[in-house]
Amino acid sequence: MAAHKNGSLIHIINRASVFFKNGSYRKRILLTSLKPVQCQRRTVSSIGDRNTNLTPHLSSNLAGWSYNELYELSVKDPETFWGSIAKERLTWNKPFDQVRDCEITSGKINWFLGGQLNVSVNCLDVHVAKHPDRVALIWERDEPGTEVKVTYRELLETTCRLANTLKRHGVNKGDRVAIYMPVLPIAVAAMLACARIGAVHTVVFAGFSSEALAGRIQDAQCKAVITCNQGVRGGRFIDLKPTVDAAVKNCPTVQHVFVAQRTSNPTPMGKLDIPLEEAMASESAQCAPEPMGSEEMLFMLHTSGSTGKPKGIVHTQAGYLLYAALTHQYVFDYHPGDVFGCVADIGWVTGHSYVVYGPLCNGATTVLFESTPVYPDPEVIEFYRSYPQRDSQVICYQLGRYWETVQRLGINQFYGAPTAIRLLLKYEESWVKKYDRSSLKTLGSVGEPINHEAWEWFYNVVGDGRCPLVDTWWQTETGGVCIAPRPAEKGAEIVPAMAMRPFFGIQPVLMEEKGKPISGNDVSGALCIGQPWPGMARTIFGDHKRFVDAYFKPYPGHYFTGDGAYRSKEGYYQITGRMDDVINISGHRLGTAEIEDALDEHPAVPETAVIGVSHDIKGEVPFAFVVLKEDPSLNHTAVVKELRGLVATKIAKYAVPDHFLVVKRLPKTRSGKIMRRILRKVAMEQTGDLGDVSTLDDPSVVTEIIKAHAQYKSLTSQNK
Repeated sequence: MAAHKNGSLIHIINRASVFFKNGSYRKRILLTSLKPVQCQRRTVSSIGDRNTNLTPHLSSNLAGWSYNELYELSVKDPETFWGSIAKERLTWNKPFDQVRDCEITSGKINWFLGGQLNVSVNCLDVHVAKHPDRVALIWERDEPGTEVKVTYRELLETTCRLANTLKRHGVNKGDRVAIYMPVLPIAVAAMLACARIGAVHTVVFAGFSSEALAGRIQDAQCKAVITCNQGVRGGRFIDLKPTVDAAVKNCPTVQHVFVAQRTSNPTPMGKLDIPLEEAMASESAQCAPEPMGSEEMLFMLHTSGSTGKPKGIVHTQAGYLLYAALTHQYVFDYHPGDVFGCVADIGWVTGHSYVVYGPLCNGATTVLFESTPVYPDPEVIEFYRSYPQRDSQVICYQLGRYWETVQRLGINQFYGAPTAIRLLLKYEESWVKKYDRSSLKTLGSVGEPINHEAWEWFYNVVGDGRCPLVDTWWQTETGGVCIAPRPAEKGAEIVPAMAMRPFFGIQPVLMEEKGKPISGNDVSGALCIGQPWPGMARTIFGDHKRFVDAYFKPYPGHYFTGDGAYRSKEGYYQITGRMDDVINISGHRLGTAEIEDALDEHPAVPETAVIGVSHDIKGEVPFAFVVLKEDPSLNHTAVVKELRGLVATKIAKYAVPDHFLVVKRLPKTRSGKIMRRILRKVAMEQTGDLGDVSTLDDPSVVTEIIKAHAQYKSLTSQNK
């Protein structure tokens, strides 16, 4: 039992619980079973300017090459470039005998053929062999100051126990496992346990509704689900198990639900349910890793598209891991001993690549951030401001949560979303500057293009004007960062609010509408990528035709990103936004069709159209135009309230439109297509230039909608 105590993250979680009572909390941390850990801190004075000289070398064959030379080789001779790096950077059971076999027009993408490896071995065993007591995870729990550190040895032992638990209950190579958990060490172990036995994990963001969870489980045909009784976020307990219970009722493929205990609160257990900590207690801390072919599935992750059904994006073993590790190291200037702080949720691809796989493959110490950037929330802050006798230090501490965490944990790279930055910049700089941020050496932005105000505040206030700020562009489908200011030649400039430079192997191409590449600089077009790279997605699970149609058919011979971009006079790239019906809410892509499908289920709603509009904090928010049935008895306010609840139930609370405008009809062409650009112009109050409306079946509908919007704005302003 002693070995179990030391190795079980569930044991660590349970013994580091925070119990809330009458609005306060008392902390109980009993970590006597944990051995001392090694976690080096790196300060700016000790690192110097190392962002651009690409050390350590990509491989022994590429030592001493400049960024420009390496980039040119990566696009002109990808076999030599990626082959030399993969041989040295990854630990193989069987070496690969062919670097790539790709035909991009048909979506045929294969890398490192013939090779076999295990991702968990590359993320755990290789580091345990050298530095077993190095800190792998720092779990920054919801309550500040209660962090838990987990070594590589402990993470490996827990991963093996969990892997053996899955195997004992019939989960085998190729089976799909849904993980519905918040940001916890046991969630990371669950991902790695699947990788160890060759199962395919699909992590579902723990804020999704039971229906959204069920849809993803059904699409993946999951054999098992791993979840928690509750999550803890912002001082609140969030029930997760009831959501899973409701979901699996409609998922006949699910045979077992493994339930971890994040809190001490009991949860009802059914016939499918297995207490995870009890099951792991009887398992061995050793589990032989399954050799996996380079192109076998590692995970699938659902992302929204322009149709209502989310897409199960498939990533495979070797190429994804290599690309995640390489981008983690060179985009963010990671060096051994650094503490890497990506505050993304593991339910999104950022969490996969830059909380779990990239950092762990590099042997890094990676932070798991369970809480929110502002805890307590702004309303609580305003309440305390009204009462000067309250402890203002507590409030400043919470508004500075990110920066206090940087100081306490010695974070060297901080990677977050513009949404949070825009939220925090509204408050006084003192809530940043009161904390020591000298450990920081690189700042990163992810999820959406960062605006200039947020960039300047992040760079000058948080980074004191000394930390390179990398505005990264990439997608779930790309597997890792594709365009960012770093790596680059030594001393190369960084232009504010611009992604700038392609990573190795990424060949950006701007396309005009007719599919012809746009040459020269100071031009804009549809952003495509001209050749395959190891980290890119391989297919949409169960629907390769949809994969080809979405990404390779629009511009044959190229991967179509769905984004527009501008190439500056200097040849740098700036992302200008989505070109399809996908909006970006706080860095999370969501298809407007998915929201429309939820709204259209209301019996009083025959038709809807949802578009994205800009928002100061979230970047974009949904704006719903709703047509109601002609029924005098309908209460419009009540229907809108029901629609809000419908979207929250069908998808998630963050997907609920900020605006609902009830209209008599929608603007359509003679062929029946909704002209969304007109709706967007109306919502953004840019009706002075509606463009060509000659194709509308009845142009008078535009006047109706403009009038309805004016009334809506007037009513909204009166209610503020």
